[in-house]
Amino acid sequence: MNQEIRNLEPKALWNKFADLNAVPRPSKKEERVIAFMKDFGKSLGLETIEDEVGNVIIRKPATKGMEDRKMIILQSHLDMVHQKNNDTDFDFDKQGIEMYVDGDWVRAKGTTLGADNGLGVATIMAILESDDIEHPAIEALFTIDEETGMTGAKGLKGGVLKGDILLNLDTEEDDEIGIGCAGGVDITASGDYKNFDASKNGQSYIISVKGLNGGHSGMDIIKGLGNANKLMNRLLFATNDFMELANLEGGSLRNAIPRESVAKVVVTDESKFQAAFESMKNDILVEYKSLEENLSITAEKSDEAFSKVMHGECQTKFLNVMNAAHNGVYRMSPDIEDLVETSNNIAKVSVAGGSIKIECLTRSSVESSKATLANALKSTFELAGYEVKLSGDYPGWAPNMDSAILKVMDSLYEKMNGEKANVAACHAGLECGILGQNYPGMDMISFGPTIRGAHSPDERASISSAQKYWNFTLELMKNIPKK
Repeated sequence: MNQEIRNLEPKALWNKFADLNAVPRPSKKEERVIAFMKDFGKSLGLETIEDEVGNVIIRKPATKGMEDRKMIILQSHLDMVHQKNNDTDFDFDKQGIEMYVDGDWVRAKGTTLGADNGLGVATIMAILESDDIEHPAIEALFTIDEETGMTGAKGLKGGVLKGDILLNLDTEEDDEIGIGCAGGVDITASGDYKNFDASKNGQSYIISVKGLNGGHSGMDIIKGLGNANKLMNRLLFATNDFMELANLEGGSLRNAIPRESVAKVVVTDESKFQAAFESMKNDILVEYKSLEENLSITAEKSDEAFSKVMHGECQTKFLNVMNAAHNGVYRMSPDIEDLVETSNNIAKVSVAGGSIKIECLTRSSVESSKATLANALKSTFELAGYEVKLSGDYPGWAPNMDSAILKVMDSLYEKMNGEKANVAACHAGLECGILGQNYPGMDMISFGPTIRGAHSPDERASISSAQKYWNFTLELMKNIPKK
């Protein structure tokens, strides 16, 4: 199956991507991919180091005639988001990604593909391995844990890197040159509730919200896609008077829009419950008809006995706070057209055994706006009596329109493609903002091939775009400014 991928052009890129995707590389568990990358660098006879947090740096001298150019840092992250379809049997800790070709797209069988940011990693590997690509002196920086905290970028100390220009290969539109990104902060609300015996004459039901598109909680938040946690709450809120909540699990990762949510309830009045449920279900399906074609909402009787349920007052309080907590776009940028400035993703919700946990990721390119939304969410959760923790705060990356490498890339793109590039900031979290704290004078830019559906099992990478991006990267190597 993956041999089909290895035969794609450019082979240098796709072969390295196939090599990388054979190595399990979940965030927080990057030991195997770190070892893989260190072995790769050493096998080429290149200076290879691992810093104290696990980032890998490989240095390669300039090719003949390019010694007078500025040193560049080629940077991508080693970890990938792990998401799979509900009916897919796959162990991310043990298995390599199973890929296949679908027209112009490379996809994975029921899981995320890892093109984010694996294609960037593979690009750097291919350049390091080559003996016929012209390039200046290179520092290859492979960071860890970008997807769940950016701890690799945060842990990289100042003075380690010597390069002048950082090229981040983590943008997902091949016509885009990234010059800025959003910062973010994790918000976690935790609470307790009283467990009571379920009504003796109640009927157990399992409510499911499935089949949503999901996607990247930064790049895709502007699309208005369904959030399984918010949709489930609408169903529970509508049926609150006729059911008792026993258990709820929705979503998985902070940076992924939740695709599924499942609730276990005890229904005390079936006719009224079904009427209220069907009414709300129909409203939701109509609202999301054009956006979520595969959305499935069901309430099915269960033979399982749910003996313990949430106390009525606690249940109402929980449903109210979930109603009030903001999800989605909060503010659009007043300065950059069509750019989301601030948003929140209610990413994961768990109700079980007397404990409630709500996990969010708030993003913004403006620190004050990020703080405003974070405080609004904190206030909402605290009004319900929940404990709130803010963690993992990282800064955005402010655009620099006077960037020297931007001018080179902008001109080169137009020359090669006959049209202007889209010079833009994005609502995703890139490592540039964090790296810039310890390297404040560094000239930074982000670009990459076209990837769709990142952070979801629908993730796919364009084959024709990868060729375009590869050609652009090789030309860029030849046009790095002189020292």
